[in-house]
Amino acid sequence: MNTLEFQCIKSPVFGSRGVVATNHALASTAGLEMLAMGGNAVDAAIAAAFALTVVEPMSSGIFGAGYFLFFQSSTGKTFYIDHYAKAPYGATPNLFNSMTPAHPLTENRLGYKSVGIPGNLLAWCLALKEWGTLDLKTTMSTAINLADSGFPINPHLLSYLRRDFDELILFDETANIFVPNGELPKIGSKLIQHDLANTLALISDKGPDSLYRGPIGEAVTRDMGQRDGLIVQRDLQDYRTQWKQPIEGSYRGHKIASLGPSSSGGIMTIEALNILEGFDIAGIGYGTPEYFHLILETLKLCWADRFAYLGDPDQIDIPLKTLLSKDFAASRRKLLNLVEKGNYIEGKVDLINGESNDTTHMTIADSQGNVVASTQTLNEAFGSKVITPGTGMLLNNCMALFNPLPGTPNSISGGKRMLSSMSPTLVFTNNKPWFALGTPGGIRIFAAVIQGIVNVIDHGMSFQQALEAPRIWTQFQYVEVEPGIPGSVKDSLRAKGHEIIEVPKVAGGMNGVMFQAESSLISGSACWRADGSPSGISGGPAKPTDI
Repeated sequence: MNTLEFQCIKSPVFGSRGVVATNHALASTAGLEMLAMGGNAVDAAIAAAFALTVVEPMSSGIFGAGYFLFFQSSTGKTFYIDHYAKAPYGATPNLFNSMTPAHPLTENRLGYKSVGIPGNLLAWCLALKEWGTLDLKTTMSTAINLADSGFPINPHLLSYLRRDFDELILFDETANIFVPNGELPKIGSKLIQHDLANTLALISDKGPDSLYRGPIGEAVTRDMGQRDGLIVQRDLQDYRTQWKQPIEGSYRGHKIASLGPSSSGGIMTIEALNILEGFDIAGIGYGTPEYFHLILETLKLCWADRFAYLGDPDQIDIPLKTLLSKDFAASRRKLLNLVEKGNYIEGKVDLINGESNDTTHMTIADSQGNVVASTQTLNEAFGSKVITPGTGMLLNNCMALFNPLPGTPNSISGGKRMLSSMSPTLVFTNNKPWFALGTPGGIRIFAAVIQGIVNVIDHGMSFQQALEAPRIWTQFQYVEVEPGIPGSVKDSLRAKGHEIIEVPKVAGGMNGVMFQAESSLISGSACWRADGSPSGISGGPAKPTDI
C-alpha cells in the first residue's frame, strides 16, 4: 500500500544486449560503445569510469577511491575490489589535533595534507585485466578524446563550479582549468583538459605503473614535497587493492550481496534489512508516518553499531558475523521505540564526519548476466582542489574521512584505510541477479539504498519509482526529509519527537539495473538527484541468409 503519491521525473531505458547506467550521458555512452564492440559489463564499466574522470571531475577521478562489485555469470560468483584510499605512512593520530566541532580545520579537507593514497586507477586496470575482454587502450579511447577535444559544460557541473568557486581559485593549476581568468564558464562552453588527456594517454600506453611507480607519481610526490604534503613515493609503490568476497544476507527470501569492511555501508544495509524484516512493511505502507518513523529508528540503531564496532579490518577486530546475523537483528529490534523518538546510544558521540555527497556511482549489466555496481569518489567535490601541475589530475581529499580525534576505530594512523559508507548492492532471486543499485551520498548512502530495496520488495514499486521516491535520513540528532514528503507526515514525525529539517535531496543520484522476469530485457534507471542517464543497446547481427 503506497499512501504517498509522486511523479517520476525520468524514464527507464531497456536493452537486450546490455545497459550502462551512470550519472553522465557521455560516460554511459562510453560504456555502451564497449558493449557494441562485443565487450562485457566490465569492459563497459572501465570505459565509463575513465569517462567519468573527464566529464564528472567533481565526483570521480583516477586519483580517487572506491569499490568495484562484480557478479560473474560464468562462475555464479560475486567478488569485489576494495580500492579505497589509505593514509600516507607519515600520517599520525594527531595530524589534525586542533579540529573540534566548534572550530573545524580545513587542512583535513582542503589542500595537500588532505590527500589519501588513491586506488581507483589500479583497481580499474586490474579489473579489466582479470575480467574484461578488451584492452586498456580501447576502453580509455573515449575518455582521452573527451578530455582532449572537450565536452559541453552542463548546468549540473556549473552548479558545482559556482558552489566551490572560492576554493578552486586558491590553486592556480585548478583555477586555470575550471575557472580560467577567475570567471565561471558558461553553460554549453567546452571544458578542454589537454594535460589530463596526455596523462590518460600515458596510462593507456604504460598502464597503472605510470602513476604508482612512474612519471605521474613522481610529479605528485615532487609537488607534495614542495607544498608540505604527506605522500611520498613509497606510499604509492606500496599501495595494494584488496580482492574480497562480499558480505551476504537475505531479505524476504532474496539474497543480498554488498561490501564488507573497510566500508560500513554493506554491513549497515544488511543489519537494517534484518531489523526491518520483522515488520509488515507492506502493511504499514510507503509514505505513512509509521513507516518513516520505523526507518528512522532502525537507522539510529545501525549508526550506534557503526560507531561502536567499525573501522579498518586490518587494524581492529570487527564482530562481522554477529552484526550480520538474524539473531543480533532480533535483539536490536526489541530496543526499537515504535511510539516516539528513541535513544540507542550511551554517552556523547562525536558526529564529525568528512564523507561527502559529491561522489558518483555506475551500474552495468550485459546479456550474459554479468553485473557491475561500482561507487567511486574524490570524496568532496573536486577533492582536495589540488591538481598536480602538468597532469590535469585532481587529487582526492579522503583524509577527511577519518575521525580527526584519536582513540576511535576510525582515527588516523599511517597506512590505514579510512571508513566509508559506500554501498553498491546486488539483490538476487533464485540465485540469479535481479537488480543492482548504488548511490553517492556519503553517510546517507546506506539509508538511501535500503529505502530503494524496500521500495521494490515491500512496496511493489517499479524500479524507476523505487529510485525516485522521496527519502528520509537521520544519524542521531535530527531528521532530513525531501520536499516530496507531505507536511502532514512531517507534523506527525515532529509529534513523535523528531527534529525535522527539509533538504533539497537525501544522498545523491542513485542508479541501477534490473533483469526483467517477463522478458530477456534489462532495464536501467537513474533518479532526479543528479544527471543520471542510463543507456541500453539492443538489436544485433543480421540473421544469416543465402545472399
